[in-house]
Amino acid sequence: MKKIVMILAFFAVVSTVNAQDFPKTDKSPTDIAHYPTNAAKRAFAKSDAQKKALEPKIRVIYARPFKKGRDVFGGLLKYGKAWRVGANESTEILFMTDVMVGNTKVKAGRYSVIIIPNKDSWTLKINSENDGWGNYSYDASKDVASITVPTQKSDKELEQLAIVLYEKSKNVVHLKIGWDTTVAEFPITLK
Repeated sequence: MKKIVMILAFFAVVSTVNAQDFPKTDKSPTDIAHYPTNAAKRAFAKSDAQKKALEPKIRVIYARPFKKGRDVFGGLLKYGKAWRVGANESTEILFMTDVMVGNTKVKAGRYSVIIIPNKDSWTLKINSENDGWGNYSYDASKDVASITVPTQKSDKELEQLAIVLYEKSKNVVHLKIGWDTTVAEFPITLK
């Protein structure tokens, strides 16, 4: 009897291990942009002042789709239609302090990012709905801020979507988004 119980326990463990296979590698890897850029490495700062200067203010988590020869803006992404700014899950922005996006004060917190691309401009929407997949959970009534900026053409084609945060001027951080040959920069004022 003891032998039968041990054999059943063995098969139960084996079947549990096999049932929890790891997912395949995603085609659009996830990336993170920080402001300040090296905020995630602040533990390596040599002084308390350097650590304080590296305290994170903004973080963006997004998936980086590839162009793969596609016509991106106006083709894959239709003008005037909401885009999750990446692939897979909705792009997330975390403000660790209150900010101004356009003329709107946005409280510190976690939000999703939506872009409405047009031929010569993009509208950035900061939305309170989180943890969605693509645009499927996007609800415009939950937009907390919006700003429209002109796009720029890049001399260099970006095969993969890229996002960076950098300080353009004192307390004004630019959320710079680029893909294919289109780039847009959205000013965010730290409060």
